[in-house]
Amino acid sequence: MKAGGGVKGLSRLDAVKQALVLFVHSKLLMHPQHRFSVATLSNNAVWHQQEFTNDMEVIGQAVRSLASGGAFTCCDLSELFQIAAAEAHSSHALDRTLRVVLIYCRSSVVPEVEVQLPGKQRLFTFDALYLHDKPTRDNCPQCVYDVLVDALERVSEFEGYIFESSSGSACVLFRHMCLLLSHPQQRCPQDEFDAPKDLAKMVAPVPRTSSSGGLPQLRKEGEDDGSGPRTF
Repeated sequence: MKAGGGVKGLSRLDAVKQALVLFVHSKLLMHPQHRFSVATLSNNAVWHQQEFTNDMEVIGQAVRSLASGGAFTCCDLSELFQIAAAEAHSSHALDRTLRVVLIYCRSSVVPEVEVQLPGKQRLFTFDALYLHDKPTRDNCPQCVYDVLVDALERVSEFEGYIFESSSGSACVLFRHMCLLLSHPQQRCPQDEFDAPKDLAKMVAPVPRTSSSGGLPQLRKEGEDDGSGPRTF
């Protein structure tokens, strides 16, 4: 992947590992009682670090030990969702919520979702990051993306987000991972979500000046300058 800023490029797997560590570390800074586990995908889902923990060293070691399992011609997400539903029951019993963050990197393998989860079984939130190659005769990233969107709409309990990138940029991956730090129950619908804004395209506000000296006019404490809140 392209790291940018003169940094030597990372492999996609190494960039994903760094993004995962960034996500876990940031969530623990927000609340040290968050718990994490890790699963991987071959033809279906398998546990990599099954025990949920807030031990950064344990999670870091689990993430660093992730490795490519080779090429696969199919992928069934049904088992992943079944595992998540079972874990969600345990989480709810402890007054916790469960979120699945899927990072999917297969451009030519359209995932299958055969399991039927009625609306009443929406027990967890589902987020997805889709990193893919450019479309070719052998790649079908649009078909993959459509399946992931459909899965999100079918299984996610609260507002789930899905982001995709074919740029190969590690910075884009890190930015998307940071956007997933938001709590699912405090999110606006993704269709209404327009962050992050490109600051380079924003027009800088012209400072108000006084009638003498051309210096910015000081405002008294509590005085409204009429500009209202600003969003970046």
